[in-house]
Amino acid sequence: MFARPMFARPMSARPMFVHAALASSFAALLAAPALAQEETVFSATLAGHAYLPALTLVAPPADAPRDAWISGKFTGAARNDAPMSVAGDTGGLHGGRETGLRLPFIGQPLQGLSGFAMDRAEDGSIFVLIDNGFGSKLNSPDALLSFTRMNPDFDSGEVEVVEQVWLRDPNRVAPFRIAYEGTEARYLTGADFDPESIQVIGDTVWIGEEFGPYLISATLDGVLTGVHATRVEDAEIRSPDHPAMRIPAAAGVDYRSARSGGYEGMALQPGTGLLWAMLEKPLLLEGGEAEGRFLRVLAFDPAAGDWTGDDFRFPLAEGATAIGDFNFIDETRALVIERDNGEGDPSLKCEGEAAPDCFPHPAMIKRVVLIDTADRDADGTVRRIGHIDLMNIQDPDGRARLETAAARDLTGLYTLPFFTIEDVMRVDETHILVAVDNNLPFSSGRQLDQAMNNEFVLLNVAEMLAAE
Repeated sequence: MFARPMFARPMSARPMFVHAALASSFAALLAAPALAQEETVFSATLAGHAYLPALTLVAPPADAPRDAWISGKFTGAARNDAPMSVAGDTGGLHGGRETGLRLPFIGQPLQGLSGFAMDRAEDGSIFVLIDNGFGSKLNSPDALLSFTRMNPDFDSGEVEVVEQVWLRDPNRVAPFRIAYEGTEARYLTGADFDPESIQVIGDTVWIGEEFGPYLISATLDGVLTGVHATRVEDAEIRSPDHPAMRIPAAAGVDYRSARSGGYEGMALQPGTGLLWAMLEKPLLLEGGEAEGRFLRVLAFDPAAGDWTGDDFRFPLAEGATAIGDFNFIDETRALVIERDNGEGDPSLKCEGEAAPDCFPHPAMIKRVVLIDTADRDADGTVRRIGHIDLMNIQDPDGRARLETAAARDLTGLYTLPFFTIEDVMRVDETHILVAVDNNLPFSSGRQLDQAMNNEFVLLNVAEMLAAE
């Protein structure tokens, strides 16, 4: 099915905010935190910038329940059926500032870009995964799940939505009751799965998700064909959102995957054909504490339809809390997006309590890390070759199309000061493509009071891609 945008309102540019009192502390903010050990920092230059406007809504499929026509009805404390009646905001962690958009939406939002497939479609378009909707199992039962094919045009700055494919389960493959169980079409929603990573092998789409966490498979037209539970050392790994979970439940005992800690990244390895699924957060030990400052990466054999038992560990840098995406660039080297939970330029950090003109937790660690999966230590930890800093991208030609609120001069610089940056892939020998999950309508970052757009960024990183 083809996505037909109903609304496409571009965000207007805002001038930079200048706060002299905050600028003096900016150098100190950028200096910390640092990596536990020295790591090569490669340069990155902006080669192209395009974006899909934040408020891009599409019609649900014709045979979907009428309920799907108004989405986001359950994002507040009580059900709300009145379209565009409640302001979206950034939540307590990020100051509770309104983002300029209102819920519920008429139609389905085209947002939450949460993963690139390594291989493109035959027409050259990019497979892009859409996440569960509004961020949790409880608030997304009216958000339809889908993946898309998109084409960013860096000459015009626009993003073409070539096709949108809605996920559904007509053959009752899901081993639990879905939100739209009683319907004939049985479209899947954000109350059923939280899809975060995607790969396409032949005519099968593989999706890593977080509620199980599960590895699921589907046809190219969106029909669910398999749901694979996660197994580590012969034990099933569950999250607090697993459909079989019952309260009370003990962290590290009943569930070992933290909430929103499932498969944020999943890479297809050239040569072997294996899928390597990377957990977003560390697994939990019996006492509920994290097993270490590393993320498990588990091997799955699509041909056999099972986990191989092999895994490795991705070491998190100091200050990093999660990853956003993971894709190979050759048989052993891979790119990983590493991030903290901040959003907004560090020069606008709040001094004291949160206020409308500052970010209480600005972005500090937003990186693309190059790793060598063939170089592992005795514990199975892979070697970090180096990284680029997504908060310090060179823009000598002024290719950036959107201004950034900051108390510093950003002339010749481009940044990605966003909470969630969740898409990365190699384009050629010198370029990578990065895109963001805009958490519509709950994240800002580029401006204090405007919802994030779905940005696509082409970066020249020739030095990093050549490193070994």
